[in-house]
Amino acid sequence: MITLQLMACVGLIAGAFILLGLSPAEFTGGLFAFLTRRPRGIRDEINEAVKRKKPSFLRREILEAQDILTLTGRSGRFPLICASSLLLFAAGASIAILLQNVFLIPVLALGLMFLPFWYVRLTAAHYRKNIAAELETALSIITTAYLRNEDILTAVEENIHYLNPPVRGVFAQFLTQIKLINPDVNAALKAMKPRIENEVFHEWCDAIAACQYDRSLKTTLTPIVGKLSDMRIVNAELEYLVFEPRKEFIIMVILVMGNVPVMYFLNKGWYDTLMHTAVGQLVLAVCAAAVFISAAFVIRLTKPIEYRR
Repeated sequence: MITLQLMACVGLIAGAFILLGLSPAEFTGGLFAFLTRRPRGIRDEINEAVKRKKPSFLRREILEAQDILTLTGRSGRFPLICASSLLLFAAGASIAILLQNVFLIPVLALGLMFLPFWYVRLTAAHYRKNIAAELETALSIITTAYLRNEDILTAVEENIHYLNPPVRGVFAQFLTQIKLINPDVNAALKAMKPRIENEVFHEWCDAIAACQYDRSLKTTLTPIVGKLSDMRIVNAELEYLVFEPRKEFIIMVILVMGNVPVMYFLNKGWYDTLMHTAVGQLVLAVCAAAVFISAAFVIRLTKPIEYRR
């Protein structure tokens, strides 16, 4: 009966979309635009700017995912992420309804809704790690060439073919701007600096710009590039240290989720108590909430270390 009612609800929602002429993409875009809208009052904007008042958790996650997608050049996928999040929200609520667990409805709905945003955050960590590895190679060979000829344009031209995307595209735009648009090296360096979100790269660009006025400052370039090697070593050690806690967390989640079907075969009385009584359903909801909250903390605390000036 509940399955039929749920199917009828889905049909009712689909019919409403058809009657209103509203596409799922438009609805999702409008909903998440409403959730991420700026504060209405000037006081709220000032409080957010000076960090007296933090944005809500949902708005913070959505904005962070949007910034990450823009940084990685995948901003066009943001509507897909939002649509996936809304679909998982509905799927989580539907599963809880089929289980006839009222306490589990908000937990599963909200927990599954955040999965696409957590996935974006995980891919951002790998993206930054790959960018740092490519920057280490690119800045090393360009710096070596610059120390030899003291001309950043020639140094980039000599080594542009050895670079890989997306770092190669950034330096290719640097060459294009100098050769075809504006020969001012400092302006080109200033325009190139924000194209890669990496503090060491920003410091390297500032040092190269300073070298245009004082050649003796070129001795500062090699220690700056060395910071990328140091961060790679530190992140490798960190990855080794957090591997065990991460593995233990995954094992504990599997054990918690696997206890429910195992209990069905071991003791059906306990299973009925867990699934069909208010106390048992509340215990299931608390366990599910603990799993989702722990996953959020694990993802936040196990991200790679980045250099900050």
